[in-house]
Amino acid sequence: MVSLYVTIMTVKVFRSPARHGYAVEVSPYIPSRVACAASQYYGIAGCGTLLVLDQTETGLTLVRSWEWGDGLFDVAWSEGNEHILVAGGGDGSLQLWDTANHSAPLRVAKEHTQEVYAVDWSQTRGESLIVSGSWDQTVKVWDPALSPSLTTLRGHEGVIYSTIWSPHIPGCFASASGDGTLRIWDVKGAVCRLAIPAHKAEILSCDWCKYDQNVVATGSVDCTVCVWDLRNIRQPVNQLLGHTYAIRRLKFSPFDKTVLASCSYDFTVRFWDYSRHQPLLDTVEHHSEFVCGLDFNLHIPNQVVDCSWDETVKVYTPACLSAGAHSAAP
Repeated sequence: MVSLYVTIMTVKVFRSPARHGYAVEVSPYIPSRVACAASQYYGIAGCGTLLVLDQTETGLTLVRSWEWGDGLFDVAWSEGNEHILVAGGGDGSLQLWDTANHSAPLRVAKEHTQEVYAVDWSQTRGESLIVSGSWDQTVKVWDPALSPSLTTLRGHEGVIYSTIWSPHIPGCFASASGDGTLRIWDVKGAVCRLAIPAHKAEILSCDWCKYDQNVVATGSVDCTVCVWDLRNIRQPVNQLLGHTYAIRRLKFSPFDKTVLASCSYDFTVRFWDYSRHQPLLDTVEHHSEFVCGLDFNLHIPNQVVDCSWDETVKVYTPACLSAGAHSAAP
């Protein structure tokens, strides 16, 4: 079955020589547009590049690129302006970029004292906030102009790898850390509302279900994805097994309540339906290095974008999610 998927799956590829992809995000406004945060020398040294790409009928073309003096590890599009993006850097900075401005960032905020590994722009109506997570073990919340941070939240006892706003609850976000915990935060109260010892290893990623405000998934160095119901945290709703190395990023589908994707240092992207007894739907093996960035296209059902340390960004629709394939599977 897997070989059939591979043969019929068309993949659009963008190559970025000497730039190793860390994160991708599809524009919430322009269906064809993708941003990618990339770094030289695997992010260990050298500078970073922020790429903005457009899909064409046949591939991916470069719209804009900017260089930064340190590695770039995450990127998020503004939810209020189709031209604006925020990126997180190895120098502890957040930079605000404008696709209409070819040279320098609009603003740089440098409050974190170590690498910024996570940035996210809130999606709930009537709220426009940025959250950042850093290796300095703090989370900061910012206004969309990156004025001095509105609040700094402490509680994690390890590096913070992932900070994601709830798509349902205003002023609420989740964070995942090297301390093995998933934490749920309330910005207004400036407190951690819930701390879940989700894995006995570092957690590199978390994401919220788009259809259920109580469901969050975590991806860990222990090779597992755990799906959690925040109303009952004694044990996960499901534990998804299959990856053979650390899970770097995971994303819930915007089109199917129980479907999510995960990418890993095992060079694969895997698709899951956590409601199933056998949740693994498909394994996509089309990279030759760590796969670090992953996103679903909000506009084009089941289209996926990923990026890897093999210097490529790829856009595709996995056959397991294409029309009829998912619902018909056992």
